[in-house]
Amino acid sequence: MRFDTLLYDLDDGILTITLNRPDKLNAFTPTMMNELIAAFDRADADDAVRAIIVTGAGRAFCAGADLSAGASTFDYAARGDRPEKRSTPLLANGEPDLSHESVRDGGGRLTLRIYECLKPVIAAINGPAVGIGATMQLPMDIRLASSAARFGFVFARRGITPEACSSWFLPRLVGIGQALEWTYTGRVFPAEEALAGGLVSAVHAPDALLPAARALAREIADNAAPVSVALTRQMIWRMAGADHPMEAHKIDSRAIYMRGRMADAREGIGAFLEKRPARFTDRVSADMPAFFPWWAERRYE
Repeated sequence: MRFDTLLYDLDDGILTITLNRPDKLNAFTPTMMNELIAAFDRADADDAVRAIIVTGAGRAFCAGADLSAGASTFDYAARGDRPEKRSTPLLANGEPDLSHESVRDGGGRLTLRIYECLKPVIAAINGPAVGIGATMQLPMDIRLASSAARFGFVFARRGITPEACSSWFLPRLVGIGQALEWTYTGRVFPAEEALAGGLVSAVHAPDALLPAARALAREIADNAAPVSVALTRQMIWRMAGADHPMEAHKIDSRAIYMRGRMADAREGIGAFLEKRPARFTDRVSADMPAFFPWWAERRYE
């Protein structure tokens, strides 16, 4: 599969996806959205992928939406290069049907796909990350920043609102107060503030960022059972929206019961007792437990 806006590099279990429009500071386009979704589809289907790193080429992570359409960038109906967006049907009262697929936010399509991912995802934020460049990171599991990184939830300064499901993700990651401050002001802030606010877990010198991300990915790839990681990722993210701990107890119980019967559990315990590295053989593509997925698919409506 060839990508026009991304680099896709799989090396010894670690997949690095690099946003690759460096001359445009990796600005987000519909093509990049589609290619990122396709890249995550490909990664989920490939048992050789044990962990994913997402970073940017050049001096930026992603400078936000490509604004080459000018004032009509977010006016879908006015975008001549997106004729499908002009097909939104009207209701009897003359208002657009907001439940129609053509209304959907492209950033949200991407973050929902990352949310569904079965592999651990590490963001290595190497430079400016503004707008969708900031919000696309939110469903990634661990965010590491370069000291050269800058962040901005700038939507109110552009006359729009937060997107990419960030009104769900951001307050869960940093708390409501911090989320509101950053989105109300729309200001761009440095990596140190992102660290203090809980948006990133570590700040590294620019030349140390990718080695740190790879070391973390390597630790996961070398030591963790892929099916256990896939289940854990979905358990923790989805329980963030549960209304009672009993919902977690149900899934925890099913998961540990089913995993306890599998070859990986016997291998993991045996390796620990024998003081040797574990060799996990269960595959995400074939050995997810029968109760997975346990949720009903949510439709846009």
